[in-house]
Amino acid sequence: MILQLTDKNIDEAIRSAITVLKNGGIVAYPTETFYALGVKYDIEPALKRLYEIKQRPKEKAMPLIIGRVEQLPLLTNCISDSAKELMTKFWPGPLTILFNARCGLSGYITSGGKAAVRVPGESFALELAKTAEFPITATSANISGMPPADSASMITDYFDDAVDLIIDGGRTKGGLPSTIVYAAEGKIKIVRKGAADIQSNLI
Repeated sequence: MILQLTDKNIDEAIRSAITVLKNGGIVAYPTETFYALGVKYDIEPALKRLYEIKQRPKEKAMPLIIGRVEQLPLLTNCISDSAKELMTKFWPGPLTILFNARCGLSGYITSGGKAAVRVPGESFALELAKTAEFPITATSANISGMPPADSASMITDYFDDAVDLIIDGGRTKGGLPSTIVYAAEGKIKIVRKGAADIQSNLI
């Protein structure tokens, strides 16, 4: 199903997406850069299906988005002062932070005991995460190794009808992916350089 996004139906689109997510479905939605594929973070069959349609290597964890910092305890028990400083400066925005994953999280959304999380920049993705109030996967809408989708047509080309709902917000602007960092006490390690320039903010 494809739902064309307009200025007048954003609330309806968000409600539809959340219903699909809660029922274990896969939603494609626009972020501030490309389209992402979302499932609810704690529904194991949905996570498994998402890996399968993307043909994604199992050792690569799925990045997650949340709508507000208060949702972080669902994913981690430890938020360092370094991470708090970065969150204050760069969230919402293109900075993904690796946290020590909370015990019991699915192996599909963790790697090496870490969970990758961000609050996305101004976009449908941010409004969806705010309203859902649970973490949502935000892996790029593509077959692993292929270019990320910047349109609904690319998503259907990649996945045919394997995605339960596509929120069609038109062509996204693309650009650099999010910067990925690991922030422990007193130290920040850049794992992947991207759209957020944190060089001058290293502690």
